[in-house]
Amino acid sequence: MKSSRLLTILLLLQNRGRMTAQELAEELEVSVRTVYRDVESLHAAGVPLYGDAGHRGGYRLLAGHRHRLTDLYAREAEALVLAGLPVAADELGLGGHFTDAQLKLRAALPPPLREHVDRLRTRFHIDAPGWYAEDTEAPFLPQVADAVRTGRVLAVRYRRWKEPTDVDRRLEPYGLVLKAGRWYLVAGPGPRTYRVDQILGLTVTDEEAVVPEGFDLAAHWRAAQDDFHARLHRDEALVRISPRGAARLGGAAARAVTEHGSPEPDGWIRVALPVEGPEHAHDTLLGLGTEVEVLAPGDLRERIATTVRTLAARYA
Repeated sequence: MKSSRLLTILLLLQNRGRMTAQELAEELEVSVRTVYRDVESLHAAGVPLYGDAGHRGGYRLLAGHRHRLTDLYAREAEALVLAGLPVAADELGLGGHFTDAQLKLRAALPPPLREHVDRLRTRFHIDAPGWYAEDTEAPFLPQVADAVRTGRVLAVRYRRWKEPTDVDRRLEPYGLVLKAGRWYLVAGPGPRTYRVDQILGLTVTDEEAVVPEGFDLAAHWRAAQDDFHARLHRDEALVRISPRGAARLGGAAARAVTEHGSPEPDGWIRVALPVEGPEHAHDTLLGLGTEVEVLAPGDLRERIATTVRTLAARYA
């Protein structure tokens, strides 16, 4: 809606300074002509918004002008509440600052919206880790987070899974990622990913870390996740699976059934499922019991048959 768009223009200029009509149009996904009309509306409302001509021109707010948060819409205020992760803030050593920021935000809201947000806060709770995830301590997380914020190189003692397990590394922090309750440090050279809870000791140096120009942490993480899953599921198992069995699948296997499954006359589905390897395929497919039949590869089918015969003899 237009009122929401006008508010967005104000907040963009307030946070970024001067912006051209073209930049505003791209940000708002509207035409430049629409931006011109919106600017005229803001002028008519008395907003101290100025336009500078020339190559380095653009729109800007009068110095010192600040837009209050009293124009937040209910959905926007809800999003701010649901986006809050107090546990993460506390782990990063920012728990007190997070609480202060929430108090300031609440105080800035008009009374009706403040009451609405207070009710919402009592009805949603975010618990990111999975049910069976072990609690992992990362004692050096605050220092790592501080190095990320200040852009300082870390000298760390790190424990990895292969020999030699304990190694010394010089890391240039690019950013921190919280995934399923566990913190990961993305750092150069590379960049590579390190589990923060596997850091055995560290020293924050005076050397300045250089983050590559244009590095996008979120985009890098998405690409790394895609690459991880591509390498994880290198093999396939051709199966016949019942609808009930298919409903118990998740992730890449569930997508394979939906996108590539071929229904058969008896209602079962023939599909090639991505698997991590023989051991993973054996354990996963055996767990589906009578809801699946492995057709290929032959050695996997025979391995499962052998396990089933062993179980039958044990429980006979």
